[in-house]
Amino acid sequence: MEFDIQTLISNIGFPITLSMYLLIRIEGKLLDLTDSINNLSKNILSIKKG
Repeated sequence: MEFDIQTLISNIGFPITLSMYLLIRIEGKLLDLTDSINNLSKNILSIKKG
């Protein structure tokens, strides 16, 4: 899904375009953070069992 930034800005405005960009960009970082938290939980559980 490819958007032309200039078309988006002219059609829906700068604040909405900026919000969309930031939400799309942060999605990958949130997935990485979720994986890290899950790994941390597993490590903590393995330490408690050991």
